[in-house]
Amino acid sequence: MPIAHRLKMHLEAQALPFDIVTHEPTVTASETAHIAHVPGDHLAKSVLIHSEETPFIAVVPSYRMVDLHRLQAMMDRRIGLAPEDELAEVFDDCEVGAAPPVGMAYGVPTVMDTEMHGLDDIWFEAGDHCSLVHMKGRHFDRMMSGAKLGSFCC
Repeated sequence: MPIAHRLKMHLEAQALPFDIVTHEPTVTASETAHIAHVPGDHLAKSVLIHSEETPFIAVVPSYRMVDLHRLQAMMDRRIGLAPEDELAEVFDDCEVGAAPPVGMAYGVPTVMDTEMHGLDDIWFEAGDHCSLVHMKGRHFDRMMSGAKLGSFCC
């Protein structure tokens, strides 16, 4: 599966240029950055966050983690990491652990750490553990313009 169906439809609807980079299978985002020869601070990792209202995606650099306390203060609601079954339900056309950071393609609100904004190039999971989407940072920023920005990674 080179790219998840909903992600592909969303990218094509946005008419933003992108390409697909394939790599050997990986398990973690930092391993993906290493194997794919991508700078870790330019590989967007998505983390599904569970909240009482609705789940949302938090986007951070591959080598960082979500600081749940800072994110909870920023969102002003109780949150936690979503369980694996919720991941599979939201990203039903993706392999578990390979969710793209484009919540808009899945009808899920998105928050993005400021470290992911304003980069020259960016890569992110295409829906499986062997493919990345690559695009110019300005195109990614335009696509993610509906995401809430904040500083919440550690």
